[in-house]
Amino acid sequence: MPDGGQPARRQRYRPIDAMQAPRFTGIGTFMRLPNVTAMAGVDAAFIGIPFDTAVSYRIGGRFGPAAIREASRLLRPYNVEQGIEIFEHVSAVDAGDLSVIPGNVQASYGVMEEGLRSILDAGVVPLAMGGDHSITLGELRAIFKRHGPVGLIDFDSHTDTWDNYWGERYTHGTWCRRAIEEGLIDTARSVQLGIRGSLYGPEDRGGARALGLHLIPTETLLERGVDDVLPEVVERAGRGPVFVSFDIDFVDPGFAPGTGTPEVGGPTSRDALRLVRGLRGLDLVGFDLVEVQPQYDHGEVTSLLAGTLLHEFLTLVALDRRDRRKRG
Repeated sequence: MPDGGQPARRQRYRPIDAMQAPRFTGIGTFMRLPNVTAMAGVDAAFIGIPFDTAVSYRIGGRFGPAAIREASRLLRPYNVEQGIEIFEHVSAVDAGDLSVIPGNVQASYGVMEEGLRSILDAGVVPLAMGGDHSITLGELRAIFKRHGPVGLIDFDSHTDTWDNYWGERYTHGTWCRRAIEEGLIDTARSVQLGIRGSLYGPEDRGGARALGLHLIPTETLLERGVDDVLPEVVERAGRGPVFVSFDIDFVDPGFAPGTGTPEVGGPTSRDALRLVRGLRGLDLVGFDLVEVQPQYDHGEVTSLLAGTLLHEFLTLVALDRRDRRKRG
């Protein structure tokens, strides 16, 4: 206790003030947050997972975390749409990148589990920047050890429930099937939004549904609208811990060209932001944003959208902390 009998205020980590130091200065962390690996006094930690050699088409996601960090310099601490100054309610840091092993997905999964363990054990919410979508399996293995099976909200143009590619069972197109087989996901509380594009056959979507996943294809989402779909998503995912995975190819490539497997005819960036904002109130225990490939981007369009979506993820954490404190 300090003098006067008042409890000491916990240290909060927050970004450098752009009114004091121009945005183009300093080391490139997410939103210019402190680079901190010790989790004392931390509520949320951004972490890069630059693994991209489990892809079926383009590579380049290993450079995604760096590109997202650079674009995130523009982001400010007040979220207008949600009406909250994020860092008044959440202490956040950039914990750097995990040292994954290019070309070795299984060894890299071990790195992911170990790297996320200290974050999760401290009760900190991880916000991961990929990397290809195969990384989500490693994250879910780590999440499972703390929370058990979680509900999954997966924004994606692909179900990623194929059994294998060329005999390889661990790729960015198979991670969701493997996660279900390993019992990491509670499929009764899971939903995939934005599914679209050409397929190998009707069994592709049918196989995802047979695994217990609830699919909301892009055409259904766009016909019904965000406001109509959101209650369905929240209702299904509620009543337990939830992990949110956002593949940037969920968004139409006109708004997010920098990705590995683009599919035309998708939602806009505005749709994506509104959908993420609507997840308020869920027990969100982890997030990732994957498949940003800056070499196919232009004008940082994709990287800035990815950073803004992560900003919205962090806002959800801040809203949760604020609402919990209000409830006492």
